[in-house]
Amino acid sequence: MTSTRTRAVLVALTATAALALTACGSGDDGAGTAHASHSAAAGATASATAGAHNAQDVSFAQSMIPHHQQALEMAGLAVDRGSSAQVRSLAARIEKAQDPEIRTMTGWLKAWGEDVPMAGMDHSGHAGMAGMMSDKDMTMLKRAKGTDFDTMFLTMMVEHHRGAVEMAGTEKAKGAYGPATTMADAIVTAQNAEIKEMNKLLGKG
Repeated sequence: MTSTRTRAVLVALTATAALALTACGSGDDGAGTAHASHSAAAGATASATAGAHNAQDVSFAQSMIPHHQQALEMAGLAVDRGSSAQVRSLAARIEKAQDPEIRTMTGWLKAWGEDVPMAGMDHSGHAGMAGMMSDKDMTMLKRAKGTDFDTMFLTMMVEHHRGAVEMAGTEKAKGAYGPATTMADAIVTAQNAEIKEMNKLLGKG
């Protein structure tokens, strides 16, 4: 894959985030009913804050879902096309991390009454996303095998991950929904680490 083509490729994606909403607890300080009322009010406020979301949170989920879906498609190709055990291992980790994230983000969008991107093979509608592979890129990857596949997969996935990190960085800066910004932070950490790993496999690091 030429550098020109990879630079033209735009969007983002991987890594796993375990999201847990911590319930607000209360201790017994002898204040009786007054304390219990205060604790209930504090818990309600915390719950409302955790549930608040904004347009950026919606955009993050709606963009990251198809981005992750493409990463899963790419990773799935490594099973019978890749020649390197390291590449196949990386692909398996990407699948393990991103599939649950897709399900989580789908749940958010449904709860918010927002549209959920449908899974599909045609990614032309998402060509403007940072790091997203074009349909032509995906066709080339599907046709490659052995060491050629390994090199192409790693080069494409580095660009894909960089796009995901960029998208997640925007969510961290502008998002309001706690679980979404937590996931974004996990994506930045995990995918930056995988970028370093892939560059090393490519002989660049």
